[in-house]
Amino acid sequence: MYYNRNAQGKSLQAHFIMPFLTEKAQSAVATTETGGYLNPSKLESGGNVRFALLDDQPLEYWEVWGESGDGKLKPFRFADNPSPEDVEIEMGKEFTRRLNRDGTAPEASKFAIAVPVFNHDSQKVEIFSATQKGIIKEFDKISQMEDYSDLLAWDFVLSREGTGLKTEYSLRAVPRKKGTTPLIEATYQESKDNGFDIKELMNGGNPFSPGE
Repeated sequence: MYYNRNAQGKSLQAHFIMPFLTEKAQSAVATTETGGYLNPSKLESGGNVRFALLDDQPLEYWEVWGESGDGKLKPFRFADNPSPEDVEIEMGKEFTRRLNRDGTAPEASKFAIAVPVFNHDSQKVEIFSATQKGIIKEFDKISQMEDYSDLLAWDFVLSREGTGLKTEYSLRAVPRKKGTTPLIEATYQESKDNGFDIKELMNGGNPFSPGE
């Protein structure tokens, strides 16, 4: 509510400010903090990202992408390498399996990992997901080196060079950014307190807002 005033500053008439949206509509479009996804393929050539692992046991699965009639893409995830029949049943009638790069056959299922991480740039909990065999193998290689036996005590820097079929990734472990451990732990704990569950990926749910 506000008041019109005359030149002498006296109130003349009260006016009520009405919101543009009803309370119901405001609730429907309210912005909620849901976290994000750190996907290597989204990095620009020459770019890099620094993050800390929040779990040393990644979620492992096979991923197949489906496409709807209106062009909507959706990932479907399986605990084991699915048969064509498994994929067809899971996708139902709304989605069909995406074609390969040449458009000559259905795209093959890909082994993938997903793990919660703390992104030092955004200072948020995100999900690092990758199907790139080189990145996955490098994680496994680092984990078996004695110096890096505690993967949760280190930071990782992922870099990308090139585009398309000429893309190359590099992954290296680096000392934890000084003074960030308390922030990392507190941020992850807050996400877990809010219900974060990475296993929601397996049923198409939102790990940051389970049940929605």
